[in-house]
Amino acid sequence: MQPFKGILYKLIAVICFIVMQSLIKAASDHVPPGETVFFRSFFALPVILAWLAWRHELSTGLRVKAPMSHVWRGLIGTTSMGCGFAGLAFLPLPEVTALGYAMPLLTVIFAGMFLHEQVGVYRLSAVGLGLIGVLVVLEPRVTALNGTLKAEEAIGAILVLVGAMSGALAQVHIRNMVRLEATSAIVFWFTMTSTVLSLATIPFGWVMPGGKEALWLIGAGLLGGVGQIFLTACYRFADASVVAPFDYASMIFALGIGYVVFAEVPSGQMLVGAAIIVAAGVFIILRERHLGLQRARAQAAKTP
Repeated sequence: MQPFKGILYKLIAVICFIVMQSLIKAASDHVPPGETVFFRSFFALPVILAWLAWRHELSTGLRVKAPMSHVWRGLIGTTSMGCGFAGLAFLPLPEVTALGYAMPLLTVIFAGMFLHEQVGVYRLSAVGLGLIGVLVVLEPRVTALNGTLKAEEAIGAILVLVGAMSGALAQVHIRNMVRLEATSAIVFWFTMTSTVLSLATIPFGWVMPGGKEALWLIGAGLLGGVGQIFLTACYRFADASVVAPFDYASMIFALGIGYVVFAEVPSGQMLVGAAIIVAAGVFIILRERHLGLQRARAQAAKTP
């Protein structure tokens, strides 16, 4: 094991994904979410194929043992991606990032429901605390307690939460898939299926992106592919419990990019809610490490 290298790779993956989201947000004013999913997936394919070829895993990446499991993974994961991208058009980048942290909390719940994992009082308490943090972040967007209620922001918050819920379901499904399927196959076929599924949104109003928008979207796809490679690679050098907390470094990058690029100033309430969610997430990671739960292969196949 080389934990420092694993942490470095995880941070590179986090940076790739947050910059990818920033590029998608920049294009989201004119480009519908289904089209952004297509660009994110299609232009990640050559990066992933090149990586598999370089690792001599091309045949492994193309081979499947349970085809329908990949279909379900594609449907759930594409829904998660599309909802998350749609939410970027309505909410600030740091807020989308904070609400996205609900995914590992919901994964604990769904793992208990569908995989019959034992979820003790400590993890349940942490999940409850984290969900309180989600409500703290969410409250200004879905209530009129502050005197205003904007429908677009409420829709954006709901979309991001649906995306987090779908992502949690996908993660639970992946935990089942890794018993039969290679990580490379899960990554490749998800990218393929999300590319194909995104084409079904053409009737809902695709547009011809302008020059800058096209570059942003292509860049998002390439960064998504590079980020996926580093995410998968980091688990070869360090345990999941070591690198998982560095997911939350994305908030630092989101705050910086949101302020500098989009002139987004986070509210104190959003920061408090995000801190509660992060604290709950880190506690769950430490608890899972104590319990010896194995998540590395499932995490490596996850597509943020």
